[in-house]
Amino acid sequence: MSEASHHHKPNYFWSLLTLRCPRCRRGDMFTYPNPYGKLSLSHILNMHETCPVCHQKFELEPGFWYGTGYVSYALLIVFSVFTFFAWWIVIGISADDNRVLYWLLFNGGIIALLQPWFMRFSRVVYLNFFVKYNENYEHEEGKTFDY
Repeated sequence: MSEASHHHKPNYFWSLLTLRCPRCRRGDMFTYPNPYGKLSLSHILNMHETCPVCHQKFELEPGFWYGTGYVSYALLIVFSVFTFFAWWIVIGISADDNRVLYWLLFNGGIIALLQPWFMRFSRVVYLNFFVKYNENYEHEEGKTFDY
């Protein structure tokens, strides 16, 4: 990696969408880049113990990832509201036919297809609550919860 490309600040939203470490925004959080490679929970959620670039520990405490259930729920509600309004604008909503039922089926199908990515994305979003970007990650220690 060249010196010039190493010192630019990676984009926050791009690092979220590409499932990168929140501390350096460069390292992959997950062992397998493709969540759809093998549809098993161990494949989808298998993470590096630490970031390959900045060595930030990902599981900050035992049971840390339980909070991602709430994040995932909130993300799916936002996604569903978005698809509802997109459906309303493009197709329309009416009490006289089954368009709401069709939206429910469409939304449920899209959520089922995107679930492996949403499971990973919720982990990245959740970790971003606790670990912030650090330009000096090479010279400073990563965040952990010490008891």
